[in-house]
Amino acid sequence: MARMMKVAIVDDEEDIRQSIGQWLALSGFDTETFCSAEEALKVIGPDWPGVVISDIRMPGMDGMTFLKRLMGLDSGLPVIMITGHGDVPMAVEAMRLGAMDFMEKPFNPDRMTELAKRATQTRRMTLDARALRRDLAEGSAVVGKLIGVSPSMERLREDVLDIAQSDGHVLIDGETGTGKTLVAHALHAAGTRAGKKFVTISCAAYTEEALAEKLFGPVAEGLPLVEEARGGTLVLEDIEALSTGLQARLLTVLNEQGTPAETRVVAICNAHGEGRTLEDVLRPDLFFRLAAHKLTLPPLRARGEDVLTLFTRMTEAFADDYGCEPPEVSAQEAAQLLQAPWPGNVRQLINVAERAVLQARRGSGSIASLLMAETDEAGTAMTTEGKPLKEYVESFEKMLIDNTMRRHKGSISAVMEELCLPRRTLNEKMAKYGLSRGDYT
Repeated sequence: MARMMKVAIVDDEEDIRQSIGQWLALSGFDTETFCSAEEALKVIGPDWPGVVISDIRMPGMDGMTFLKRLMGLDSGLPVIMITGHGDVPMAVEAMRLGAMDFMEKPFNPDRMTELAKRATQTRRMTLDARALRRDLAEGSAVVGKLIGVSPSMERLREDVLDIAQSDGHVLIDGETGTGKTLVAHALHAAGTRAGKKFVTISCAAYTEEALAEKLFGPVAEGLPLVEEARGGTLVLEDIEALSTGLQARLLTVLNEQGTPAETRVVAICNAHGEGRTLEDVLRPDLFFRLAAHKLTLPPLRARGEDVLTLFTRMTEAFADDYGCEPPEVSAQEAAQLLQAPWPGNVRQLINVAERAVLQARRGSGSIASLLMAETDEAGTAMTTEGKPLKEYVESFEKMLIDNTMRRHKGSISAVMEELCLPRRTLNEKMAKYGLSRGDYT
């Protein structure tokens, strides 16, 4: 529903205020009158949902000063100036300063209505565009949570931003703990449906009967989820658990909505290691409908130095929570982190990072022991085989400089002192690893 625009009428003469207000109110506008510019400024601010009609000649703050104040608050606010006989040159100057238009006394009612209509339409488009930019900025922030500099993560962020702008349904695949639900949030927040409903449900968490009621109704309270999510995004986690009967009902709903779909469905698949694919468990027509866009998230073990970046970020966050210093990571421990198999992916890394902080706070334990406890495979995986030592050293070096720069908020002198590096060496290493001081200040 389009937002209702107000028309603020500012004039020191009561009869003028009333005549303009009554006429515009009869024409369907929501009007508000003010006897002075000072009174109007108590109400009108940035993103004010309306337009302003103001006299030029007023006691106290005159119309020209008022206009300058309004343009300083919000340069996109449409202002229509009221001029008397002989004030036309002043009105032209007002338009140069940012006024939208002017009208002369005595007023032509039809022209007044037309100007107010044009001004409110312009204002509505301006505010809608700002809201969209804010939504996109928030979406970019969510996409920014997909941390990593590996080629696979760079590609994933680009794909998310591209797919977010389309209306097609999305199928997200990937191992447990790779961040599939976060990607679903990013698709919604960075797309045209940002600000609309984002509804999520696990298809594996309910019996078939309970899931049918939650998705399609009737429900005792509220709306069934396919209705609640209408116009927004419906996320179906564990889509492989959807029974044949419910697949048919979901397909009927999608067919009824047509193309482009009124509600975008993001289906998340968690079927791994069972010797079957999603094509095996979903009826073909539903599979191809949901897989209009398909994203496969990379496992953590394939993301290279992202492991160290994520581990550093997580330990710093947990250290803030627990009021202590994050644990220092040695070169050997960095190599162990890089070689760990990470069967639980990012979710497992978060658990290890928290335990590393807790044991560092006690002054005991090691990252190696944590990794050994996490998986039986860690003993063979944590070796220096399969990757040149030079790559481990460089990954650790980059992580250490990045960590120190963030801790000192980009202070080169503090980083030089802590790492015992001359300025030239530090500059060369930062350039080598693509680190910029501006990212930390």
